[in-house]
Amino acid sequence: VFGKDVTLILILNNLSSDHKTVKVDISASTVLYTRRTVAEILKATTSVDLGSRKGKHIRIKIPYSYYGKYLTTDKRIQVTALCEVMHMHGVKLLVEKTIILEDSNIIIKIPRRVVVNKAVNLEISYANPLPEPVNRCVLLVTLMNQQVKINLARLGPRERSKIYFEFTPRKSGPLQLQVDFSCDKFSHVKGFVTIAVAPS
Repeated sequence: VFGKDVTLILILNNLSSDHKTVKVDISASTVLYTRRTVAEILKATTSVDLGSRKGKHIRIKIPYSYYGKYLTTDKRIQVTALCEVMHMHGVKLLVEKTIILEDSNIIIKIPRRVVVNKAVNLEISYANPLPEPVNRCVLLVTLMNQQVKINLARLGPRERSKIYFEFTPRKSGPLQLQVDFSCDKFSHVKGFVTIAVAPS
């Protein structure tokens, strides 16, 4: 989840009966959806001894403080581990994992029944998932081809807040409500919901 530390486990198994020593070069970078690197955020090297038919787990931790300021709106981190078996010339294995961090900070609550020409109250709750305060918070609400910009107060670390929003649907059928939350530390965190509007 965006704003939290990322923990991964690299599992190495020695499938042979011989003892093996494996050198592992681990790196992590923030990337665009095209896989182009934005910034390298972690680099580490370790050596692992694997007994006959034995396995080992290597824990990899990427704190928010490493990736926070280098993440793009794609919210992708690419982690690679190059595993080289020592004393066996040219035996290498590359393991790759792309992580897409999830946003879980916009929640939209709508009444169970929404009817044409009757005012509806929505609750939009939003959060700062980061361990630091955020300023210049803005909510863009798009509904019925109209966009409303709402300037919000600053949010403390991991703070959640909510606003109430009233509108009156003018026709029956599905209606999409989209919410876009931005601040000085991240932008374009989206939430949306489809509202089924019943005839009056």
